[in-house]
Amino acid sequence: MKQLEIFIAFFRSSMLGYGGGPTTIPLVQKEVVERFKWMNNEEFGDVLAIGNTLPGPIATKMAGYIGFRIGGIIGMINATIATILPTIILMIILLSTLTIFKDLKWVQGMTKAVVPVVAVMLGVLTWDFVKSSLKGLKWFITVLHIIGGLVLIEYFHIHPGFIIGALLLIAVVKPTHTSQEKKQEKGKSA
Repeated sequence: MKQLEIFIAFFRSSMLGYGGGPTTIPLVQKEVVERFKWMNNEEFGDVLAIGNTLPGPIATKMAGYIGFRIGGIIGMINATIATILPTIILMIILLSTLTIFKDLKWVQGMTKAVVPVVAVMLGVLTWDFVKSSLKGLKWFITVLHIIGGLVLIEYFHIHPGFIIGALLLIAVVKPTHTSQEKKQEKGKSA
């Protein structure tokens, strides 16, 4: 039953994620976090962050890891196949059909109408990540990360994977409490 749920979650996400890997992220989050409750938002954010630092399509990396976590090796293969199968089917069907009807107004309107919907979905997912980061970083640091990331990506053209990797490295290296904070906590508890 678990393998069927893995297949359904990733097949449905991939089938409805028009526009590529980033458009499937909110759909995968909906399935994995909200519907099946295999992980929480923070864990999903970690998977997304690490997945973005690795080469290759984000959808298959996330499917592979989450599938492995939920259902082992078979779950990994199952989730990856469920993620790529709709793309294969739809590429064959839709591209041949869209090529025939590409000049029709309703087809052009349909493809243009999807872009704002995807933007809203990614915005909602981003807001969820901002809310979860506020728990540990507070407003000032969160806004500083957002502005810093935007500047580095947009103006200096640094790949997001490098930024995420640097932040992960800083989080691993940086101690969570300084010795002064530990002394203050001991003084309060005594």
